[in-house]
Amino acid sequence: MKPSELKEIVKEKYGQIANQSKQQNASSCCGTSGCCSTTDYSVFGDSYEKVEGYHAEADLGLGCGIPTQYAGIEKGHHVLDLGSGAGNDCFVARSIVGETGKVTGLDFTDEMLVKANENRNKLGYTNVEFVKGDIEEMPIPDNSVDVVVSNCVLNLVPDKNKAFSEIHRVLRTGGHFCVSDVVIKGDLPEKILYDAEMYAGCISGAVDWNEYIGIIEKQRFTDVKVHTSKQIEIPDDILSFYLNSEELRQFKQSGTGLFSITVSANK
Repeated sequence: MKPSELKEIVKEKYGQIANQSKQQNASSCCGTSGCCSTTDYSVFGDSYEKVEGYHAEADLGLGCGIPTQYAGIEKGHHVLDLGSGAGNDCFVARSIVGETGKVTGLDFTDEMLVKANENRNKLGYTNVEFVKGDIEEMPIPDNSVDVVVSNCVLNLVPDKNKAFSEIHRVLRTGGHFCVSDVVIKGDLPEKILYDAEMYAGCISGAVDWNEYIGIIEKQRFTDVKVHTSKQIEIPDDILSFYLNSEELRQFKQSGTGLFSITVSANK
């Protein structure tokens, strides 16, 4: 499948997700409407309920960490959130940067941008904006932001080298990023790796842990640090949608694992 086709699948799926509740998203494949399971899939994320700046209507349950926790955001910073969705991490970042800072959310799904702007208007923030754009070709000026965050989104980007190159470009010298994402240890079965439903469900776009760190280092980032890691247990009823019983047994014995990690690095 071509990168452009994958992007259209992600855009379509997350357009559907924008119109679902957090509860609906948590009970399907990481937000993938109608895909394969009624098992609670909220194991990907962490609870934001006690995080300052949390706005429940902006939380669609699609994250796999809380990147703002380790992002070193300070008052007055300009923060860019990639794949900002309904605005959850943007509003948390806004509580830190205060009135003198600025937060920009970037998303390429129209329905998410509508929802994010509705939430911003309810909160009355004048220094939070949501911009339509592709992470591989951001409509953001060079050297213009202090901190980049992202939550369970970059794994969905086909060209991760280009994504991290763009992050490096938009960051000011001395700036840094902190992202939560999904990575793989071992080899996922091909049926899962290339299936479009699982791709939009935030598993199959993931790459190997060491490859992910290598991409970051290749783009000239320094002080790469993994702050948290959590293994994701995929329920059997989800795996059985893609694998027969023998393939499922082999998969469980292979030592292959999916992990959510939160990683930061400096420019």
